Amino acid sequence: MSELGGGEALVSAAAGVPLHRQLFLVLHDEIARGAVAAGEALPTEQELCRQFGVSRITVRRALADLVDAGMIERRHGVGSFVTDTATRRGHDPTRSYLDELRQVEFETEVEVLEFGVRQPPVAVASRLGHAEAALHVLRLRRERSTSEPLMLTEAWLPATLEARLSADALAGAPLYQLLYGAGVGLDGLDHELSAEVAGPRIAALLGTAIGAAVIRVNTVAHAGGRPHHLLSIAMSPSRSRVLLSQTAAEFSAGTGMGIAHDVRRPTV
Repeated sequence: MSELGGGEALVSAAAGVPLHRQLFLVLHDEIARGAVAAGEALPTEQELCRQFGVSRITVRRALADLVDAGMIERRHGVGSFVTDTATRRGHDPTRSYLDELRQVEFETEVEVLEFGVRQPPVAVASRLGHAEAALHVLRLRRERSTSEPLMLTEAWLPATLEARLSADALAGAPLYQLLYGAGVGLDGLDHELSAEVAGPRIAALLGTAIGAAVIRVNTVAHAGGRPHHLLSIAMSPSRSRVLLSQTAAEFSAGTGMGIAHDVRRPTV
C-alpha cells in the first residue's frame, strides 16, 4: 500500500495536540477522502510507526479512536480495515439546508445544559449590536445510538423569548422551528466559519483533547432589519463537517460565500 498523506511528516510534538490525536485526524482525513476505500486494510502498526515517526502505543491509541468513531474495524492477527459506513454518506447537493437539519434531528438527541437570561459577553454584544440582557441557551447534541458528543450549540436570543421557549422544548425541537412557532420571521443569516483550539470546557463537553482543533460556526440571524440572535456552534472535525453548496450562477456572481483574511499589517 502507498504511504498515507504522501509520506509527509504530518504529526509533530510541537503542534500542541497529543500525537495520537494528530495521527487519528490524519488517518480519519485519508479515509474520508477515499485514499483507503471501504473494505481495504490500513498500513500495519509497524508501517504507521515508521511513516509517521511515532511509537506503537501512539498508533494503537489512534486506531482505537478510529474504531470508536466507526471508521475502522480491527481483526485480530489480520489488521485494521475501513468499514463500509466510514465513507458511505456524502453530501447530496439536491438536499436543502432544512433537509440536512431534519436528518441531523433524526440521528441525534439534545441535552440542554443552560437556559436563562443573562448579560452577554462583550464579543456577543458586539455582534448583536447591543449589550442588553439576552436569553442564553447552551445545548449539547449527541449521536442518538452511541451518545457520542457531536456539537456544542450556544444561542443568544432576545430576553422576551424566555416566556415563549423552554428547556424541554429546546431539547425536543430545532431552534428554527420553535422561533417560527413564536412568530419570528427571519430576513437572512450571516455565517462565519473559523477554527480554534479546544479549551478545557469545550474539550470536556465534546470529549476531545485540550488544544485539539475545533470548527466554529457563528451565525447572526436578522429580523426586522437588525440582528435578532446569535447562534455559535463548536464541533470536532473528527466527527463533523460543514458542507456548503452554490449554484454556478452564485459562484460566478460571488454571492453566498466569502473569504476574509485577518492579516496584521506592519506599522510604519
